[in-house]
Amino acid sequence: MAVTSPYLIPSAPVTFEEEIKRSRFITLLSHTPSSAEAKAFIQRIKNAHPQAGHHCWGFVAGPPTDSMQLGFSDDGEPNGTAGKPILAQLQGSQIGEITAVVIRYSGGIKLGTGGLVKAYGGGVKQALSLLTTKTRVAIEYIAIEYDYALQGAIDDLTREYDLSIKSSTFTEIASITVSVEAIQVTSLLKKASLFEDTKLRVRRLEPKE
Repeated sequence: MAVTSPYLIPSAPVTFEEEIKRSRFITLLSHTPSSAEAKAFIQRIKNAHPQAGHHCWGFVAGPPTDSMQLGFSDDGEPNGTAGKPILAQLQGSQIGEITAVVIRYSGGIKLGTGGLVKAYGGGVKQALSLLTTKTRVAIEYIAIEYDYALQGAIDDLTREYDLSIKSSTFTEIASITVSVEAIQVTSLLKKASLFEDTKLRVRRLEPKE
């Protein structure tokens, strides 16, 4: 069974703002359970602040120990001065499913590479100190393949078991990978077995090495 241990996730968004040498830095933290949701959050912030000079970001989209669901960007700042410090703070917090976007409105005074690292990393550190969290219980990853005629039933299962869709492909049949609370798996598999006369296949995924 592909099971993760419990870990902390954000329970509410956070905004932290400060001014450094006339530059205005706004740090926003949000709960983002997948890479797609992290990127959607980043885009929403960019759309909300089109006049900002930089929208630098980092995310840990899954469990804090999952190195396959990380991302970061300097968004035009000198290489290594923004995205990496942001991500380093997130990883150091041991909080999963989190994205940080730091917006900079430049004040015309150069901060230098060291100053930028301190500003971007420091803003996230301050925002994390304000963050409230809750525990994400142990989860399993499940692969579901189904005929398109079952889409309504799959939507019902998604809502009933609070499934989080991690990936999807749509060819002759639909195929999705979802995460689900471990305590819900037996019930989910039992309910899926009721579809035995239809084109539905549900299987547990093996843990990643």
